Amino acid sequence: MPKLEAGSIAKGIVTGIQPYGAFVAIGEDIQGLVHISEVSHQFVKDIRDFIKVGDEVTVKILSIDEKTKRASLSMRAVKAVPSVKKEKRQAELKTMPEISAGFYTLKEKLREWIEQSKHE
Repeated sequence: MPKLEAGSIAKGIVTGIQPYGAFVAIGEDIQGLVHISEVSHQFVKDIRDFIKVGDEVTVKILSIDEKTKRASLSMRAVKAVPSVKKEKRQAELKTMPEISAGFYTLKEKLREWIEQSKHE
């Protein structure tokens, strides 16, 4: 088995699940945690909707402590970002109103707003 280090991709078995993440055994002696925020690119309310104890998962090792044999892992880092998000974001940008005035600091706009309020 190749040496496990930060940045490596590995397969592991889910050994436990908590509300904050899943414990995954990788290799013969490394135990890692996939934090709930590292399970999927989409929002994860209940980790059990995505994985269960005994599942084999592919993970990326974010960091590893050789002394304690503990690792920080990510499942989402080995998955492609869904293109739906990109398409949805592009659609949102198309529907946003055009800003013709450009960017101004509040200080620059303050005088203009005061003048406008006098005429209303």
